[in-house]
Amino acid sequence: MLKTTTLAMILAGGRVDELDVLTYGRPKSALPFGGFGRVIDFPLSNLMNSEIEQVAILSQYHSYSLINHIGTGAAWDMLGRHRGISILPPFIGSTHKDWYRGSADAVHKNIDFVQFHDPEHILILSGDHIYHMDYDHMIRYHQERDADLTMALIHISPEEAHRFGVATISDEDGARGGRVLEYWEKPESSQAEWASLTVFCFKPQVLYQMLQFNQGQRSFEFGRDIIPYMMRAGYKIYGYKFCGYWGYTRTVNEYWQSNMDLLGEKPLIDIENWGFRTNLDHRDIRDFQPTIVGDYGTVTNSLIYNGCRIEGTVRNSVLFPGVEIGRNTLVEDSVLFFNNVVGHNCTLTKVVADVNTYYGDHVQIGAGGKSSGVTVIGWNNDVPDQTTIGHGATIWPELNDACWKKKVKAGEVLR
Repeated sequence: MLKTTTLAMILAGGRVDELDVLTYGRPKSALPFGGFGRVIDFPLSNLMNSEIEQVAILSQYHSYSLINHIGTGAAWDMLGRHRGISILPPFIGSTHKDWYRGSADAVHKNIDFVQFHDPEHILILSGDHIYHMDYDHMIRYHQERDADLTMALIHISPEEAHRFGVATISDEDGARGGRVLEYWEKPESSQAEWASLTVFCFKPQVLYQMLQFNQGQRSFEFGRDIIPYMMRAGYKIYGYKFCGYWGYTRTVNEYWQSNMDLLGEKPLIDIENWGFRTNLDHRDIRDFQPTIVGDYGTVTNSLIYNGCRIEGTVRNSVLFPGVEIGRNTLVEDSVLFFNNVVGHNCTLTKVVADVNTYYGDHVQIGAGGKSSGVTVIGWNNDVPDQTTIGHGATIWPELNDACWKKKVKAGEVLR
């Protein structure tokens, strides 16, 4: 077989508590995004556009949705004799008897897969961030500096440092990057202004050594364990500066905002120019009929995908295929996943709604103004007629009739 120059390992098994009911039955990487795609489509599209065609996806939490979405890998042209996407779930064997205990442990448990491909570089990526990057530029920088590890970094304010792995770097390569001088993982306070995007390029032999060393420790994470150890041991670590859009999407508000960043005349997320790809066979997206906007329907500054039927008003919103909006209904500043059906005379403001929910007539959700919190509706619900749900409330998936009440207060969790 042709030698694989770069092997990419995507970390895609996490749930993320902050996204609450949206990751109730799927990992964050499989979360619908942008009207027809999934979050993991961004790193996969980046890999495809960077001509990196051997990819492994490390899955764990509720893998079905992710596996179904990836399919054969053909959506990203990763299907052939020398290219492909392999999904690597946890397994048991003579030496492996646990779930993945962390990101580094997940890669270690699949080290035979990595060594079989014998790559010159190993790229380890988070599967749940929104960004557009040509990884080839970073790999070339990694080669030029003969680094043991190169990590992608983005500029942040020091006030945000407690949320990320953060670093200080030298100025030796100006806008391209520099040697990592210090590194902290989610420090309580720090003046560091460069945050890790969880995009790492390793020399294979260095990675093998680090993973083996890490097995003797109590924690198994790249950011918390591997990188701090490499810093202490004096390994050659470089930071590659990334200056584009980065959607962290770890909280509901961040996820909602990233969707809103798709809108406007000059959207911050330019899916078409980014060369974004998704699997249109998943949920039969390609088979939906064209969208119908009825005589009373109006759409302003929104993304509406095929299979929708609009009889009311949609403003500043993202609607996935199969969404229906009834007469005299207003949907504003909202993201409605596949097959939400909204009745007549309703108002939905700043709502993120998971799939397959029916809203009766005269339902009011999320009143409270644009500065209020995002209201989240879990999947497979039937919201009764004349229900009022306050802003920032959370509705758990699959509630039975007895759970519903006429008024859900702002910020309340209904389960």
